[in-house]
Amino acid sequence: MKSILPQKGHLLIAEPSILGDVSFTRSVILLTEHNATEGSIGFILNKPLNYTINDLIIDIDASFEIYNGGPVEQDNLYFIHTIPDLIPNSIEISNGIYWGGDFDITRELINEKKISKETIRFFLGYTGWSVNQLEDELEENSWIVSENLMKDKILSKSSAQFWKDKIIEQGGEYVLFSNAPENPALN
Repeated sequence: MKSILPQKGHLLIAEPSILGDVSFTRSVILLTEHNATEGSIGFILNKPLNYTINDLIIDIDASFEIYNGGPVEQDNLYFIHTIPDLIPNSIEISNGIYWGGDFDITRELINEKKISKETIRFFLGYTGWSVNQLEDELEENSWIVSENLMKDKILSKSSAQFWKDKIIEQGGEYVLFSNAPENPALN
């Protein structure tokens, strides 16, 4: 399979060789920023936590899942969404996916049931790489870079099978890893 260079909006799929890392084992990350002068930022799409938005912000009347966005700044709440027409000050990532925006308006819209869990996803923390750090990890074969072919539909994708589905898409030897146990010692 031809490797592609990482870009804002691409997905990083954890190589099966990443073992024992709570954040990154079997992770799929959406790159929200990638540049040569500042590094890279992303959010892990498939690691839900045991919290809902209402657990963290009591004046939001919704039970949207909270995801582990990554190991950096896990005391901060972030969100990505597909509804920039409803949430002002959003920053486009790519493919109809946006980052952040006016949180007060977002809270109101959620409470008014005008935002659904298929159009927004909340994260505690994010994943970050300094300049050249992601490239070094790619050289070490820690990640597979993939285009986001699902575009803005990616937020409605179930997290349970997401890594497995993305690994199977890679074909070849990766298909063998799709059914392997997360901890090979349990095999």
